Amino acid sequence: KATVSVLNCQHWVPDTLTMAVSGATYEEQVSAHVQQSMAAVRLQGVVGSLLYEKGVELVFLREHLVNRDLPSILKLHQYSLTVGRSVGVETTSRMATELAKVPLAPSKIDIARLAREFIDAQPALEAKIAEPAAAEAMLAFLKAKLEGFCPTQVPAISPRDVVLYGFGRIGRLAARELIRQAGKGDQLRLRAVVTRSCSESDLVKRGALMQNDSVHGHFEGTVGVDVDSMSIILSGQQVRMIVSSAPEAIDYTQYGINDALVIDNTGAFTDREALSRHLKAKGCKQVLLTAPGKGCPNVVYGVNQDELDLNNETVFSAASCTTNAIVPVLKVINDTFKVVKGHIETIHAYTNDQNLLDNFHKKPRRGRSAAINMVITSTGAGTAVTKVIPALKDKLTANAVRVPTPNGSLAVLNLEVDTTTSVDAVNEAMKAAALDGRLVNQIYFSTDPELVSTDIVGNTCCSVFDSKATIAAKDGRNIVLYVWYDNEFGYTKQVLRLAKYIAKVGRKLYY
Repeated sequence: KATVSVLNCQHWVPDTLTMAVSGATYEEQVSAHVQQSMAAVRLQGVVGSLLYEKGVELVFLREHLVNRDLPSILKLHQYSLTVGRSVGVETTSRMATELAKVPLAPSKIDIARLAREFIDAQPALEAKIAEPAAAEAMLAFLKAKLEGFCPTQVPAISPRDVVLYGFGRIGRLAARELIRQAGKGDQLRLRAVVTRSCSESDLVKRGALMQNDSVHGHFEGTVGVDVDSMSIILSGQQVRMIVSSAPEAIDYTQYGINDALVIDNTGAFTDREALSRHLKAKGCKQVLLTAPGKGCPNVVYGVNQDELDLNNETVFSAASCTTNAIVPVLKVINDTFKVVKGHIETIHAYTNDQNLLDNFHKKPRRGRSAAINMVITSTGAGTAVTKVIPALKDKLTANAVRVPTPNGSLAVLNLEVDTTTSVDAVNEAMKAAALDGRLVNQIYFSTDPELVSTDIVGNTCCSVFDSKATIAAKDGRNIVLYVWYDNEFGYTKQVLRLAKYIAKVGRKLYY
């Protein structure tokens, strides 16, 4: 074995990842890369067949594998190295092949975790992963580990219809993700979008906005429009465009939509009374707001969703993007070191709420040009945190600065803690939370010393913890943490995690 530094993080590196620094010839390096790429191709095939034949989604350290290209699959394996969970792509590919032989109910399985557990249990087989004996051992291991995932032991899921009320930044990203995750259609089914107007030309424009995005790039699917039915066709799925300015006036059942979860992303209705107007619509069963809500549960998925009364509550809020970014980190710090007090400063990308050029705005300073100014403004994140973590009530202050970037934000947490700590201790606590337990989908542990805002655009986690930026005072009682977040996509992922939870369509998980 050889050692190599990947983003300033020293670890033992398995199989062919070391060849470029261990004296291998150019031909040997190319051959090794080809072998890795072929293994990634085999992995791609199994990932697709498991999703569309069995409803089983494979992830790698929480990252989706569906629709991944070869370089990004290899990059994920490199990340496993930087966080001390190294798994070679040959091992992952072989394990996926054996996994396809196991009877499984619809589920979501972290194959990186399974592969690492197998290697830890039988280290002698790591170097013999291509041999029949390794395959036999893997199959036996998987059957034992996933015994509770047998279709006869897992209750069937009843899919739920989803309506997007509004089709702006969050609405279109939610549509992209709902289509990407559709699989066999056994969870959330995007059936309709509601806007205040939609002429034939508007329909074409909305389709074009789905196809291309200046921040998030091309939609990884097909987009068509059907003027006769006033629908957008997304990867073969018909999504009705419904026109209404009054939520209660819509009859969803005339479109074959029943017991729908309406995801309101307009920002026009933000309290229980206003949001309850949706419930008067025929065919609507629940409402989820993509903003802080008044008089209804504010939820950061991964932290406080267990407190919900799903049998009786019908109106929910997914809080704000900033609240979703800071709450998971604050929970880890408070649980581990106990927060005494602190201040949160968010450096936030500009939004459509601001003016492109100077003009009147009802809020202070937001009327000044977003494209050329840093703008001090207010944020409710400090108060919102206490709705999710009541123990932090009256302990935090918060403010915000809007900056001239279209997406990608940063929260700076300046905290006094009760337990003496250090940079290493803080980072270890965050790393453990990011890789194990309830917050693996929420916290991404970054070891990149050159990380900047554009690097986190498209990150599936709502909190990207910058471990290289952590600061601790000499007394060990004051710490400064830097938490990046994709205020559009990372937040949208949280909205949909919560949507699945309240709609009761969550699959069995192995994380």
